[in-house]
Amino acid sequence: MPSFQFIEHPFPFCEPGEASNPLYAVAPSDLENPDILPENVGNFVRSAKFSAREGELLLLPGADGALAGALLGLGSRAENPFVTGRLSKLLPAGDWHLARYPGDRTQALIGFAAGSYRFERYLKPSAAAPVRLAIPEDCDADAIKRNVAAIRLARDLINTPANDMQPDHLEQAFGALACHYGADFSAVRGGDLLTSGFPLIHAVGRAGEKAPRLMEMRWGRKGAKSITLVGKGVCFDTGGLDIKSAAGMGLMKKDMGGAANVMALALMIMDAGLDVDLRVIVPSVENAIAGNAFRPGDIYHSRKGLTVQIDNTDAEGRLILADALAYADEEQPDLLIDMATLTGAARVALGPEVMPFYTDSDALSDALHQAGERLSDPVWRMPLYPGYDAKLKTGLADLTNAPAGGMAGSITAALFLKRFVDRAGTWAHFDIYGHAPADRDFGPAGGEAQAIRAIFETIRTV
Repeated sequence: MPSFQFIEHPFPFCEPGEASNPLYAVAPSDLENPDILPENVGNFVRSAKFSAREGELLLLPGADGALAGALLGLGSRAENPFVTGRLSKLLPAGDWHLARYPGDRTQALIGFAAGSYRFERYLKPSAAAPVRLAIPEDCDADAIKRNVAAIRLARDLINTPANDMQPDHLEQAFGALACHYGADFSAVRGGDLLTSGFPLIHAVGRAGEKAPRLMEMRWGRKGAKSITLVGKGVCFDTGGLDIKSAAGMGLMKKDMGGAANVMALALMIMDAGLDVDLRVIVPSVENAIAGNAFRPGDIYHSRKGLTVQIDNTDAEGRLILADALAYADEEQPDLLIDMATLTGAARVALGPEVMPFYTDSDALSDALHQAGERLSDPVWRMPLYPGYDAKLKTGLADLTNAPAGGMAGSITAALFLKRFVDRAGTWAHFDIYGHAPADRDFGPAGGEAQAIRAIFETIRTV
């Protein structure tokens, strides 16, 4: 079944049999090798003073003066697998093929397509002709397009502003994804959250213009390995009554990045037809300010029965995840993974590109790290240090949602979530950023898919 896309983007690929110009990826040491570059090309390269530094492009003329191909520099170390992401900006429009690429061509093609991404929903459609690359016949075209579709889905959802990405809009996109792959989809909304046992989701989202909700998708074979994904879907976060500053609120349309990424990961799993029993759960709210907003000092019962004191209304993500994780845990999945744009502390620790995760499983940690290294989708295990568990204590309730002091904020948030998981075979929590602050080879600044390629590879191979 073709890969689902939230906003229609034509894949930037052409068929391998179509007429196209050759593209040669070369390192500086390749320039003097006659087995790589014919003598006439080598002469032109020297005349043009092409040095093959990373991302350098040289167009090659034919005997008649017409365009005959191009050289792409890989640099002396050739360590950037996504240098091909620059090609949509460097190459003349038209169709091209990788006549030579010494690295992983699958990753090069994914990088090219990821670098070609543009979010133009609110712009006039570009009339410019695209740059397209052919997928070689010995590469898995379906796998490449699957990765590209997942990256685009996460980016499109996160980049969409909150006026067009409220909980009802997110439900429409989630429902469309489920329908595309023949999955079952359901949602509990508004006051029904209370009667269905999701008091924290209701408390956080009840002040929003659109009703809070818990959405659920099921797909796959009963009896297969059970995989449950949970994603934080805060469609906009004002901070609540503990209101954020204007600067702090500027990027908060991305606070549903966890939901966007688990939906994109689910796309990959379903599109690949993995033999799993998949369940995806997304609690979705807007953390808004109104007369019925939840308050600092309030105490709420959770689905699990633990009481939680609200010491900061801007620590709302862990609250909606608590109910969702308790619900997910009730079915004792073999693997339970949650993803959330949860703490600024995670960014202070590892920055915007390396994604921290928490788990008690050494085997899962090793597999994730190896997959991330292989796919250039970096992840890093953080400690569930039990010595910080005491920070969650409070005198009036079982837990506080915002430990005092602010230190080890990502760890204490993970420890909070861990209190709501005790039946799953293995659990991992990803504290992602969901955003690229600047343009890179892999794509432009804005919403980003993070850790899902490493997680998918781990699920597929372990």
